[in-house]
Order: sequence, then C-alpha cells, then structure tokens
Amino acid sequence: MAQETTQEPPSAPTAPARALLPFILPAVVVGVAASLVFVGVSTAAERLQRLLWGPLPDALGVGRWSAPWLFIMLPVTGIAVGLVIWKVPGHAGPDPATLSLHAPVLPPAVLPGLVLATALMLAGGPSLGPENPIIAANVGLAAWLGARLMPRTPDTLWPVLAESATIGALFGTPVAAALVISEAMAGRPMRGRLWDNVFAPLTAGACGAMTTTLVAHPTFDLGLPPLGHPRAGDLLAALVIAPVAAALGMCAVYAFPHVHAAFRRLRHPMLMLPAGGVLLAGLGILGGPLTLFKGLSEIGELARDPQDWSAGGLATMAVVKLAALLVAASCGFRGGRIFPAVFVGSAVGLAAHALVPAVHPSLGVATGVLGMLLAITRQGWVSLFTAAVLVASPAVLALLCIASLPAWLLVTGRPQMQLREDGTPVR
Repeated sequence: MAQETTQEPPSAPTAPARALLPFILPAVVVGVAASLVFVGVSTAAERLQRLLWGPLPDALGVGRWSAPWLFIMLPVTGIAVGLVIWKVPGHAGPDPATLSLHAPVLPPAVLPGLVLATALMLAGGPSLGPENPIIAANVGLAAWLGARLMPRTPDTLWPVLAESATIGALFGTPVAAALVISEAMAGRPMRGRLWDNVFAPLTAGACGAMTTTLVAHPTFDLGLPPLGHPRAGDLLAALVIAPVAAALGMCAVYAFPHVHAAFRRLRHPMLMLPAGGVLLAGLGILGGPLTLFKGLSEIGELARDPQDWSAGGLATMAVVKLAALLVAASCGFRGGRIFPAVFVGSAVGLAAHALVPAVHPSLGVATGVLGMLLAITRQGWVSLFTAAVLVASPAVLALLCIASLPAWLLVTGRPQMQLREDGTPVR
C-alpha cells in the first residue's frame, strides 16, 4: 500500500514588484497631504487655545482656571460647535458616537464643518482627541480628489491610504498604521500576502509620520525612568493594573449608551452641546485643569514628577477624566477617544505607583494605558503599541503582552464604546 502523504495548502502567491510600484506615488501624496491637514488643524487649535486660556481671561481679569472661566468657556465652546453642527452644510458629519478609527467616506461638503467643529473642540477644552474626525476628513478628501485626479485607481484604495497616513501622522510612526490596517485585514477576505496588501498603506503611513516629524517634532516618550530587569513583583503588578484599568474603562463603556440617550432627549445640538459644556465645566473644577483638553500634553505634566501627586489625587483625576470623556463623546462634540483614554490609563498607573511605591512608574503607566485602551478602543495592537511607546522601555514589552491576556478576557465579547445609528452598542 502506498504511503499516504499530507500536502500543505499552497500559500498565497507574492505580488510582483510591477504590481506594487503604481501605488507608491498615490501613497506618498496622500501621506504628506494627510499629515499637513492634521498639523494644520492641530496648530490652529493650539493657537486658539493659547488665546482663549491665556491673554483673554487675563485681559478680562478672570483666573485662567477659575470656576467662572470654566463655566464661560466650556458652554460657549458647546454653543460654537453646536452652531457649526446646526448651520454649516453637512452638519459636521455623523454622530461621533457611531464612528471608529475606520471612517466612512463623507461627501466633500461635510468636511469644512467637521474640521471647524474639531478645531473649536480642541481649543475649548472638552476631553476628546483629534483622531476620529481628522481621519474622517482625510478619508473624504482623499476619496474625492483621488477619484478625479486618478480615476483608474480603485476607489477602495483611497480610504485605506488616508487612514494609514493619518494614523502615522497622529502617532509619529508608521508602525501604528501598519498595526491598525493589519488588524482590520484579519477580519476580511484578503487576496495575496499580507505584506503585499500592507505595502501601500505602510508607504502612506511612513510619509505621514515623517512629514509630521519634520514639521511638528512630536514625541510620546514621557521621560519616565526605564524599567530594568523585570522581577516577579513587576509581573504581579502588571497582572493587577491592566485588568483594573480595563474594568474602569468598561464602566464608561456600559454607561455610554445611557448617557448618549440622555443627551439625545434634548433633540437639538444647541441644547445638547451647551449642556455637555456645563457638565464638563463642573468636572473640570472637580478634577483640575489637567483633566481638560485631549490630554496628551497633560500626561507629560503628570509624569514629569510622579512624586508630587498622591494616590487619591491621581485616582480622582482618572475618574473625572473618564467621566469627561464619556460626557464629551455623548453630547455631540466631534473628537476621538484614544488620547483622553491614554490620560486616564496613565493616571491609574501612577496612582498604583503612589499607592505601592514598589510598582515602577513606567510599568504602572504602560499597563494602565494598555488596560484602558483595550476597554475603550478594542484595538489590541494599538493598545500594546501606545502603552509601549509612552515609556520607551524595551523590558516592559514582555510584561505588556502577558498583562494584555487577562485584560482582554475582561473586555472581549462585551459592548464597545461605539454605538449604531439606533443607539445600541456595537459588540
């Protein structure tokens, strides 16, 4: 009898270079353009923020971070964004509670209002980041211009390039873009090898990251002391902090549809957004000025000298910031949830260090951010990457991978912090 042999299934064929070369120019153009849009909106928002929270209250004789100024600025920001949503064509895009990092292709008429609403939000103090609306704006712009300038290029290419380019620009590295695109491709039918499919998006992400690096010089490194050789106590701390942060994040996830529904009962952006601004002002007074805005520069202030903060103060800021993220994302402000979630996770990790000094601050921040981002974004690779890049400590990578396992078991299969159009949570 002939001996039976098992034959391995054939692997996907590798694309020839001539099939990939035509995508380089579109990817480069989209990468540079997406970065310039991001940098332009961020720069305009930062200059407006410095005016609104500096010379203006000083000229009026009001404290920059006083309760009266917070109760002026945040509701007024709600009124300004509400006017854009109400009156500007396109109403600044769809309900932000329904959006993720993978943005729909919006009509060109929607994009100016979306960008304006985002810039006003970033300057005014609500606890949201620029990622979702900037990705949506770049996707719409790339799809519209690409269809006109290069009509023979597949329409499906432009959104992927724009997403990758914007993520690369946001994080200052194409690695984040490659991880997001790879994770998205894992759930879809894919022709050919993974790296052939990632080639063009990675090119766009690299160009977006390099453009941002050359123009704006961003950095995510918090300057915390590096973690040395991991010990058994470090492993225990990682296994505790990440699930605790994930559990705290899931509290906001479960509350999200209910808070969103409460604001929707007001029925009009000129009521929802000012009401959200009033609540955000109260939270800003409770948590202090570091709990305002998107949170990236504020994390640096927290991490500059962790010994200056008590465990109770850091825990309070974490809870207040998470509540502010929940309110801002529910009432209609155009913004993303990643950067505020990073602040919350960092505060949780530093609170663990303040409570138990044996917990290394870099480990606390990294695992806190990991657990929080897993709960809020459900993006595993981005959560790992962001947590690692904040502390720039290679020794923390293995601990993060281990800590992600119980944290992921806590969040997988449960609702996400994203809603369908009917208000039900996405799972």
